[in-house]
Amino acid sequence: MAVKYKPDQLLQVDYKPPKKSWLDPKIDFGEKKGNWNYGAVPDAVTHLELPNARKWQPSDEDWQLPENWKEIIFEGLRQRLDRFRSLRLFMDVCVRCGACADKCHYFLGSGDPKNMPVMRAELLRSVYRRDFTLAGKLMGKMMGARELTVDVLKEWFYYFFQCTECRRCSVFCPYGIDTAEITMIGRELLALVGLNIDWILTPASNCFRTGNHLGIQPHGVVDSLEFAADELEDITGIKVDLPINRKGAEVLFIAPSADYFASPHYYTLLGYMALFHEIGLDYTWSTFASEGGNFGLFHSHEMMKRLNAKMYMEAERLKVKWILGGECGHMWRVIHQYMGTMNSPADFLEVPKSPVTGTVFEHAKSTKMVHICEFTADLIKNDKIKLDPSRNDHWKVTFHDSCNPARAMGLIEEPRYVINAVSNHFHEMPENTIKEQTFCCGSGAGLGTDENFEMRMRGGLPRANAVKFVNERHGVDHLLCICAIDKATLPPLLEFWVPGVEVAGIHEMVGNALIMKGEKERETDLRGEPLANLPIPETDEAAPDEKPVEEADHV
Repeated sequence: MAVKYKPDQLLQVDYKPPKKSWLDPKIDFGEKKGNWNYGAVPDAVTHLELPNARKWQPSDEDWQLPENWKEIIFEGLRQRLDRFRSLRLFMDVCVRCGACADKCHYFLGSGDPKNMPVMRAELLRSVYRRDFTLAGKLMGKMMGARELTVDVLKEWFYYFFQCTECRRCSVFCPYGIDTAEITMIGRELLALVGLNIDWILTPASNCFRTGNHLGIQPHGVVDSLEFAADELEDITGIKVDLPINRKGAEVLFIAPSADYFASPHYYTLLGYMALFHEIGLDYTWSTFASEGGNFGLFHSHEMMKRLNAKMYMEAERLKVKWILGGECGHMWRVIHQYMGTMNSPADFLEVPKSPVTGTVFEHAKSTKMVHICEFTADLIKNDKIKLDPSRNDHWKVTFHDSCNPARAMGLIEEPRYVINAVSNHFHEMPENTIKEQTFCCGSGAGLGTDENFEMRMRGGLPRANAVKFVNERHGVDHLLCICAIDKATLPPLLEFWVPGVEVAGIHEMVGNALIMKGEKERETDLRGEPLANLPIPETDEAAPDEKPVEEADHV
């Protein structure tokens, strides 16, 4: 895609507030091209049985809203205020202290005051204040209250789809306000009148129809897995087991569908396969629950619930004992934060227990689902696999804490435990950019599209800046992560801001380091690149650019 700006131009961020009042909602979508996403196509809306399917784009003057759109929005807000006590609390308790203001990657990258979490929430809060509070009804603008107009609705669309729901702001809020929850409600209200973006609804529609975001039919999933197994055999000399839709297996393994097809996700898939074969895991894939990700999280609570259900329906159909999940981000936020009350506890499954180490994962008693990093860390701790970290010496790595596993799930130390076991060259980014305070990739929550490229690069600037730091100081050349969206959106971000740094999954490195019983002599990593620990052929000739030691030291 042709990029309108170059990095040095996007670095010129103006943090001076605009002259016009924040109460003015007018957005010129033509002028803001590159900062918003295309509207959902009618087929996706129809497949999901959502309202107001039609062809439209945000740049259109007429958004073809229902005649009673305002009534629909108010009734939707009223229902959610009654249903979610947290929403009413968030609407009332904010004192606009600004502690969250400079914590949002979109504000840091754009300088737009309405991308401050406090201001983004105020866009909804101002309408709530006017129509749902006595003070707002009586005193109007004096209380920061605004009438809900078409322009306000368009402003909602513009800014609620400039929030990746990463929750970094909530870490710093002294009142515990979760602005991501406000964004989720804002998007739900927009969806009630047919204001959706395509990069959320089309994957959700595909997942609802075929079981995965890419719309891959069951035979396509099988073909991809078989191809991966053949490629792994070429690399290792070992033909791995490939159980698919097998009833009675102990474990159902579910990964994001990007692992089957996309790069660099695919190499993580090879790592899974090698690991499961080596430990003799009694597991199965499912071609019907062929997706761990859940784009419903970015649309509405109801959509999240619908798409999450398929994994547990398949677990029940296949009569497994528990579920193991791969490297995915929003899958784990849905499972960890919402599953227990959203789809109810999965009491037909057993509390997960590793068949290799005997470890019982008590924290998964409700969800019956364990993250692959927890599982692998437990294998390493109990010395159940043999690893040669020198096989990864051709990489110097850092780790991006993906927002949903880190902040929403608390999965912070386990990935690092695994990385340290498979790498000799691991370097952390600055402490205020990782773990609970990790910066977002800038393209999550369905915003990782080409038409939104400028805002993606602006939003990803804080993360890229931290990568640049370890790249320049330690020579880091690979950024590890455990999220399918990150693996898709971080490569163009790094190409734009930090050329030369690539993206990889943790279990790709596990696959590189894993010493498998009966393997042939390994010559390459899972990408087909030569391993660093191969013997270097001896030669009497000096390299053409080789300098005498004294001269090199002097330089």
